[in-house]
Amino acid sequence: MAATKTQAAKLRIVPANQVSWDDLLAVVGKARAFDALCFCQRFKIIRGWNALGEDERAHRLRTQTECGHPDSETTSGLVGYLEDDPVTWCAVEPRPAYIRLTRPVTWAGRNEDKADEGVWAITCMLTRTPYRWQGFTYQMISAAVEFARGRGAHAVEGYAMLTEPGKEITWGELHVGSRNAFAAAGFREVIRPTKRRVVMRIDL
Repeated sequence: MAATKTQAAKLRIVPANQVSWDDLLAVVGKARAFDALCFCQRFKIIRGWNALGEDERAHRLRTQTECGHPDSETTSGLVGYLEDDPVTWCAVEPRPAYIRLTRPVTWAGRNEDKADEGVWAITCMLTRTPYRWQGFTYQMISAAVEFARGRGAHAVEGYAMLTEPGKEITWGELHVGSRNAFAAAGFREVIRPTKRRVVMRIDL
């Protein structure tokens, strides 16, 4: 059954290290990018994407999230639940973990320290098919900001898709989130590296 807006208010969001790998896999295991299961490795790989199989990508995500290790001090994202059902995922961690984010195309006109661990990045938000378009992205962005703040971040960035009224965008393209969703959480626009992408930022 699809989630309702009333259910959306009941979303319980926890760090990914506090959930099982099976729960995380239930959300990200069918999410495809570039005709492959990405497992949130897209921004972490510069070369060799095609040579890196889906099993290895999954292994990397499982290691990065520390799934099943609630005492771990690190993880790379959040999982949202409706009661005991995992329904949504948000990747968030220090920006230096995502090497592709500091390429020239997304860095033009910026002179800050690329290695600044105090700037965190939200790179992916996924929701299981029956629960989409219920406002969970907005909740996950806000939760990610507070998660980063609690771990010493002084800023959080998003790399959003520009949307146009009446123009449909496929769900796969929106895995980075929309500009409107980040703006609603208090993010401001920093730069538009392409016609359809915008870097959004909130200083904490």
